[in-house]
Amino acid sequence: MTLGRPKAALTLTDDERESLERFARRRTTAQALALRARIVLWCAKGETNRHVADRLDICENTVGKWRRRFVARRLDGLLDEPRPGVPRTILDEDVERVITKTLESLPPDATHWSTRSMAAACGLSQSSISRIWRAFGLQPHRIDSFKLSTDPLFIEKVRDVVGLYMAPPDKAVVLCVDEKSQIQALDRTQPLLPMRPGQAERRTPSYVRHGTTSLFAALDIATGKVIGHCHARHRSVEFRKFLNRIDDAVPAELDVHVVLDNYATHKTPAIRRWRARHPRFHFTPTGASWLNQVERWFAMLTDKQIRRGVHRSTRQLEQAIKTFVQLHNAKPKPFVWTKSADDILESVARFCRRISDSGH
Repeated sequence: MTLGRPKAALTLTDDERESLERFARRRTTAQALALRARIVLWCAKGETNRHVADRLDICENTVGKWRRRFVARRLDGLLDEPRPGVPRTILDEDVERVITKTLESLPPDATHWSTRSMAAACGLSQSSISRIWRAFGLQPHRIDSFKLSTDPLFIEKVRDVVGLYMAPPDKAVVLCVDEKSQIQALDRTQPLLPMRPGQAERRTPSYVRHGTTSLFAALDIATGKVIGHCHARHRSVEFRKFLNRIDDAVPAELDVHVVLDNYATHKTPAIRRWRARHPRFHFTPTGASWLNQVERWFAMLTDKQIRRGVHRSTRQLEQAIKTFVQLHNAKPKPFVWTKSADDILESVARFCRRISDSGH
């Protein structure tokens, strides 16, 4: 015998079931609404309030509340009740007008909208424009860059390189090789003013050039260690010398797999002869240097040592780079590659579909 008040029958139409499943599944749905949708879906299967509460790890009274609300008002019953307060001064039409104007037009005197110019154009306050932009993730002042590879073998090369990262071969070392060319030894025209409480470090915008150097580097993806050497020039001769340095550094019993780009220096007759004796070369697609992990290490070198460094000669610059490599190798930490080749290709495909359907 079942005790308690009888529950009102809860049946769903096909449209209601589809809407509830969409609410429960979509990532952008508010979590409160997603939970309410799951409650109703379980109740529609004939489950008792207690069983639904146990499944969803919530209070039984909560299940009963949203069951009653749905039976009385259907889908509208799952929405929050209007809250008391001052009536809205910015209507949905105003929000739509701001969003449409932001996305589909430009100010006559600038390349992008600012909160002030949009406020003047729409007759709203600057703070209102700022809130609307934040709510919809609009940032007209920012710009990002992209580049699609036009390599006809893009898919094959992505699978080859990513396969090495995610499943490196046994008894082999995988090295990501590239060069950071034209690193400038820069000195400021006046002494730096050091940081003090309440004041950042200050430096003059003008500088003096003291020459350039090129860094050749090979990153071991398994250990994170780096083989690096600076050369005054950036030619195939120097690149060949660096490859010989790699030969000397890697134990003879290990195979060497080299990941590198399609730069002209890497394809001269001298390099081809070297590659003939070391056949395991893996080229990244043209215009896809982001596949080479050593590029991430170059970014770290630039951020920590080069960008704010003061070097009065190329020798001083090369010594700073050498010290950075030594300190890095003392406590190496490999980068963790997480995206499979299928994930990368699907991401590129989604991007291509999006820009193809933009109307431009």
